[in-house]
Amino acid sequence: MPLKPLCVDLDGSLTPTDTLWEGCLILIRTNPAYLVKMFYWLLSGKAGFKQQVSKRIRLNPSLLPYTASLLDYLGKQKQNGRHICLVTAANANIANGIANELGLFDKVLASDDRTNLSGKVKAARLVDEYGEKGFVYAANASVDMAVWEQAAAAILVNAPQKLKRQLKQKDIELEAEFAISSNGIVRNLLRNMRLHQWAKNSLLFVPIILATPQPLTSWFNVLFAFIAFSLTASSIYIINDLFDLEADRKHPKKRNRPFASGALPIPVGIMVIPLLLLLAGLLAWQVNGMFSLLLILYIILTTAYSINLKLHALVDVFTLTILYSLRIIAGVFAADIQVSHWLLAFSVFFFLSFAFAKRYSELHNLAEAGDLSAGTRGYVVSDLPIISLFGVTSSYLSIMVMILYIHDLQASMLYSKPMWLWSISMVLLFWVSRIWLLAYRGQMDEDPVLFALRDKMSYVVAAIVSCSFWLAL
Repeated sequence: MPLKPLCVDLDGSLTPTDTLWEGCLILIRTNPAYLVKMFYWLLSGKAGFKQQVSKRIRLNPSLLPYTASLLDYLGKQKQNGRHICLVTAANANIANGIANELGLFDKVLASDDRTNLSGKVKAARLVDEYGEKGFVYAANASVDMAVWEQAAAAILVNAPQKLKRQLKQKDIELEAEFAISSNGIVRNLLRNMRLHQWAKNSLLFVPIILATPQPLTSWFNVLFAFIAFSLTASSIYIINDLFDLEADRKHPKKRNRPFASGALPIPVGIMVIPLLLLLAGLLAWQVNGMFSLLLILYIILTTAYSINLKLHALVDVFTLTILYSLRIIAGVFAADIQVSHWLLAFSVFFFLSFAFAKRYSELHNLAEAGDLSAGTRGYVVSDLPIISLFGVTSSYLSIMVMILYIHDLQASMLYSKPMWLWSISMVLLFWVSRIWLLAYRGQMDEDPVLFALRDKMSYVVAAIVSCSFWLAL
């Protein structure tokens, strides 16, 4: 007896992501003005909205994440001669591109400019095509229940247990079940917030640590500033990942990020962004007005970096340097103390070296993989020698600034034994040299901060620096 046709849903099933949301993000990144146009398109209905989005984007099907277990199942069914249909509420322009890429489907049914092929509309269309109980349907959401009620059997893909119980109550046969590997929404969200990157914001404490003893209220202000910066940074990481889906999917490591892999739904990120920014704003307001303005500047710069500035060679690393130094300045205003020009000079060269090390490691990894370009980063592998020159020079200049500071009159006034600062400069000189040596060997993570947090030698260096600073006081 021939197998009944197998009809497969797209969004959330064949692919764990949502192609409509991805299309909207592509449009907004291309031109933020599309955000306003989208509200106008919605007036024509969901089908018309999907049509407007799909005809203005190019979604690369080869880069989309797919449910591997379901793809394997479809491949075996195809070999057995089973008729397979891709039936989706996504627009036909998107669906046809994916079908052509996978080469598994005998037929494609999708939304057009007038019909949104979802729920009961999809059920009626499949009954017209294959007859009542004449097909098997693979999907993942409660909206698909109307289709399963007309199907001969169901295939569940990453569906909640509640949906499985509903199928059982309605006596709908379950042909197969596939689960997408996932750590859960909350865990993936925390992972995407990059909590380990909050270590960068400890730079806000540097000015108050180096200054003369400050009242407890100043320390609390810096603590609030640290949390505000961290929440803001996490929101920007989410924005960055949402707008960088295609580039991340081309990357051997970044393709496993929650949004790029489809493990974290795009709408979750969009809802969390304003919540994080609201909490950060409330904390910043508790600190002072100047800090709040600096936090707004940080948001503007990081957003500009995520959307456009990171695409341009050199502009990206200098923007990163400004963002690092901005943390130092924000710490000054949070604690309400005077800024040292020596500290600012040191931070500019030191963080510029960090930024170049990040790009160097990315290019080095691409070279090892045989890729001759850095995708959307504005660099090519042949830039490696000049980037290392820029980076090493910047790191040594930062140490030179520190040495000059040690001999400055200001240092002798702040420290009882400033000569101990020499050991700090020597240890940091060793550390930056080691960073670049490991980067040259390809042994450093693409993120120097993440590398330092995992590197035992970096902790030894930090301990020596702390002890030397204490002895210098």
